[in-house]
Order: sequence, then structure tokens, then C-alpha cells
Amino acid sequence: MFKLLDAEQNAGVRLTESFAMYPTAAVSGWYFSHPDAHYFGIGKIDKDQVEDYAARKGMGLGEMEKWLSPNLGYEPT
Repeated sequence: MFKLLDAEQNAGVRLTESFAMYPTAAVSGWYFSHPDAHYFGIGKIDKDQVEDYAARKGMGLGEMEKWLSPNLGYEPT
């Protein structure tokens, strides 16, 4: 898309090595939607889910709880 638009030549916008747009004020996007589409929230994560995820990731429960703390549905011990 960036090449197709020739954005650097036409708008003075370039991509950084991590593919961020520069200057940053130029960040934009195309948004596609459907009239029936909607956002939805998810519930908090229970301990059994955290234990399972930690085991699959090969991480300790305490470390996983630290990373997921805003989403926990319980108080870690």
C-alpha cells in the first residue's frame, strides 16, 4: 500500500525500520465496518485459566499473574 501510494514522494511520509510512519502525525488508517458489527467486552480471567496458560507458556504462576494482573478475576496470593 505504501509503495502504491508513493507516500514518501507524495506526502513526505516514510516508514521507519520497524514500519512505523514518520512523521507520527501522519498516522492514519482505513476502517472497514459492517452495520451489524459491534465491540464486546470480555470477562476477567479465572485462576484455572491463568494456571493453564502459564503451564503452556512454561512460566511460573506468579510471573503470569504479574503480567495479567489487570485482567485477573481474583486476588493473587
